[in-house]
Amino acid sequence: MGKGKLQKFAEMSALPNVYEHTVRYDEACSPSSRPEDGLKASSLYAQLPIGQPLVLELGCGRGEYTVGLAREFPHKNFIGVDIKGARMWHGAREAMQDGLTNAGFLRTQIEFIDRFFAPSEVSELWLTFCDPQMKKPSKRLTSTFFLERYRHIMPDGGMIHLKTDSQFLFTYTRYVCSANNIPLECCIEDVYAEASMGNEEAKALSKIQTYYEQQWIARGINIKYLRFRLPASGTLIEPDVEIPLDTYRSYHREKRSGKETAK
Repeated sequence: MGKGKLQKFAEMSALPNVYEHTVRYDEACSPSSRPEDGLKASSLYAQLPIGQPLVLELGCGRGEYTVGLAREFPHKNFIGVDIKGARMWHGAREAMQDGLTNAGFLRTQIEFIDRFFAPSEVSELWLTFCDPQMKKPSKRLTSTFFLERYRHIMPDGGMIHLKTDSQFLFTYTRYVCSANNIPLECCIEDVYAEASMGNEEAKALSKIQTYYEQQWIARGINIKYLRFRLPASGTLIEPDVEIPLDTYRSYHREKRSGKETAK
């Protein structure tokens, strides 16, 4: 590990707006790996304004969207969640420097997100530019594997936002909603084109841009958005449909697989 990362990890451990609790996969079923009272036992939760709705950004990366949302909606509390602390350091420091008391960060694996919050405690989730995981359905943040975990911490009809460059993940998520009779409240295939034509929802979505979002736009890749409300009950099923793969994996890298579609 580079010296820069080690320094960032050291700084993160001292920031009051960061809570670190990593869980190994072999500890997944161990009660001892769960904080006693979830985040309520941590200094992070105590730092957030009392009585405000709680919103999570899962896979927050550098934390730019968490910080941007906290600025845009001061009447809500935002927690960015990711396992990559060296990236999260940027957003955590910016939030502290700007005095954003309604922004915090949780460093942990998203697979265990339901260990950290009480039932119905999280009102909204933002999934921004997460890895589409084209080979591994259960790792997609809009898969039924994750939706079941979100149910543990959200009220009936809790709101989920997806903002993505990936046509694959966008299409997959639409199929998940269709297979489970979950209506889409909003579905925009090109946020910036719609914003330029006066779509107010798209204009609001274009206010916050992450570093990687700027790269996708520069490459001519459309930014997509959809929103739906997750029901608290009912059996969730995966869609049984082939979806065209994205032609790239991430910035400046082409896809490795020769396959054209995946479920």
